[in-house]
Amino acid sequence: MTITAIKGMNDILPGEIETWQYLEATARRVFGRFGFSEIRTPVVEKTDLFCRSIGETTDIVEKEMYTFEDKGKNRITLRPEGTASVMRSYIQNKLYNNDPVNKLYYLGPMFRYERPQKGRYRQFHQIGAEVVGVDSPLIDAQVMAMLDTFFREAGIDGVSLEINSLGCKECRPGYRDTLIAFLEARLDVLCEDCRRRYKTNPLRTIDCKVPGCREATADAPKILDHLCRGCDDHFSRTQSLLQGLEVPFTVNARMVRGLDYYTRTTFEMVTDRLGSQNAVAAGGRYDGLVEELGGPASPGIGFAMGLERLVLMRGDDKVAPSRLPLFIAAMGEAATDKAFTLATDLQRNGIEAEIDYFGKSLKAQMRRANKLEARFVLILGEDELASGEAELKDMDQSAQEKVRFEKLTELLKEKTA
Repeated sequence: MTITAIKGMNDILPGEIETWQYLEATARRVFGRFGFSEIRTPVVEKTDLFCRSIGETTDIVEKEMYTFEDKGKNRITLRPEGTASVMRSYIQNKLYNNDPVNKLYYLGPMFRYERPQKGRYRQFHQIGAEVVGVDSPLIDAQVMAMLDTFFREAGIDGVSLEINSLGCKECRPGYRDTLIAFLEARLDVLCEDCRRRYKTNPLRTIDCKVPGCREATADAPKILDHLCRGCDDHFSRTQSLLQGLEVPFTVNARMVRGLDYYTRTTFEMVTDRLGSQNAVAAGGRYDGLVEELGGPASPGIGFAMGLERLVLMRGDDKVAPSRLPLFIAAMGEAATDKAFTLATDLQRNGIEAEIDYFGKSLKAQMRRANKLEARFVLILGEDELASGEAELKDMDQSAQEKVRFEKLTELLKEKTA
């Protein structure tokens, strides 16, 4: 019986991984310029972490988490998102004692049990960034400017920034009551999920993708009309700063986040190229999350983006594997041993090289060199071993030159610089 991968959990193969590596390297480069440092957290966390941070009534906690008991009868969960884990680490390791402002980013796999679809899988990968310790609109604008910079430098177009404010603990309760009253008059046309959670998580009804729910809530009260003075000023200042940075955006009053911890500024990078699931990056402010998880009162803001969806956005613009600098074709056992020694010496000195391991004919070895798109080929036989030098063939220029074995590394470094 052939064992296959678990449904919704995919291999990333050579030929594909180069694009992933390019996107990851772009994130590291851009985020580093904005003062962010990488953090790595465990893939598995205690289940309570996500129940307390994400919210008991969210789809993630209710339906999608991979949760189980370990041998010690502990309830543990494969992380469904990255922010909660980063905040747990921030509190546990007292990062707030190191610096009042912590700028952190992460890359890695997340897990949700949902129906696999284009760009959304049960094991998926995210790049995310978090800032803890700053409540100023300056950091809201800077985080979104950094995200905009990433998309430009990653060569991903066809995306646009949408922003909204979800208010705070002062103004959101009043809005919730108003929204619940609005929804109660329309329960008969809402989907089952929205009817079930309209009291516990009414904002999610605004974000529901079911056509009947979207029609029923088209004229729902807008939270922007219910913001307190502080939230209204914060949102206005954020917009002004984005305009000053010439970061284009639109205000989307229907945008809410599926996680309970979000407050005030929320944002998404959206596209019309990936179907109904149009967000390729999303985030917002979570000013009460650290305190909710047992840490000191610390404002925060962050975002995450799905690597699978970023790869889809690049379409056919894949990053090609790096070209092989040298293939050494050898004829005979003694020549193969010398080829092995030369190749290993090159590899130790920073130059990729390949040889034949199977004693194939010279013609077959040259076919493999062509398949690997080798820039140069060195051919070794009895005569070359005796003289201590061989012909280095330039596969692009159809030219060749003699090179002594001890000069090979130096010459290739010069030619492939």
